[in-house]
Amino acid sequence: MDIEKNDVLLMKKEHPCGSREMLVMRSGMDFRLKCKGCGHEIMIPRSKAEKNVKKVIKPEVENP
Repeated sequence: MDIEKNDVLLMKKEHPCGSREMLVMRSGMDFRLKCKGCGHEIMIPRSKAEKNVKKVIKPEVENP
């Protein structure tokens, strides 16, 4: 799965705050994710994160 920094992940299960969107702050063997609802940051292993992702939303590139 091609997941990079600044992508938004739409998760299968929602965070306790009710949001399903997580912003990728760091990628590698582990992901640092930030909840778009409450701002809580978590570190999660790549294998677990990829299993729980429903959709990857790439940031839009602005053309000059």
